[in-house]
Amino acid sequence: MNPEQPEEPGKPAPPTQRGTPVGRRVLLGTIGLGALGVVTAPTLQRALEGFLGAAAGKDPTGLTGLLPNGGGFRYYSVTTSVPHKDASNYRLTVGGLVDRPKTYSLDDLRALPQTRLVKDVQCVTGWRVPDTPFEGVRLSDLLDAAGVRSGAGAVHFTCFDGAYTESLTLDQARRSDVLVALRMQDKEIGHAHGGPVRLYVAPMYFYKSAKWLSGITVTEHVERGYWEHRGYDVDAWVGKSNGRDDDPTS
Repeated sequence: MNPEQPEEPGKPAPPTQRGTPVGRRVLLGTIGLGALGVVTAPTLQRALEGFLGAAAGKDPTGLTGLLPNGGGFRYYSVTTSVPHKDASNYRLTVGGLVDRPKTYSLDDLRALPQTRLVKDVQCVTGWRVPDTPFEGVRLSDLLDAAGVRSGAGAVHFTCFDGAYTESLTLDQARRSDVLVALRMQDKEIGHAHGGPVRLYVAPMYFYKSAKWLSGITVTEHVERGYWEHRGYDVDAWVGKSNGRDDDPTS
């Protein structure tokens, strides 16, 4: 997924501009993070994120571990490195089949009406983080502001890691529980969790909630995302896709 994307069922993907996309496999053990305890210093946090990213680049399965003080989230990425963005250089573009293309800064997004949702986060590989708060702008509000043209049927998402993509149908994208999220767990979304801005698709497995969101493009048809090209379902409803019969959030 982004750090929360499912493992690739086949070989690692070819290199991209940002780094080498890697598959990933959930490892039940961590890489010694338990001995570190709760890490709070920002510099140490960033150093640890860099260590995890470097480790993933050396292991074609996509080495993973628990994020320090991450509340059960695991760190995954489909590339070996991801640039850091903040309010000074973050931009989100909305374009494609729209009448009013727009580019938003982080401050622009913060100034828009915010919606708060508290839902379970469910990864397709099995781990789950219950009752997780997300806050952000409803995707439908950004689409309305852009003026979606007749004939549009889907929305395609790109990310500033340079490799990850996702898509939703237009009807799915207009749901009230789909956010362009700026906050998670009642704080700003950190880099390891896909910040400063990520997609949050509450009713679907977490690989649909693209991290490091940088582009929203309205299209005529659904364009398969990174993991859909590698065998995962386009419609990733929790409990109803990817061969899973159970609904752990019910």
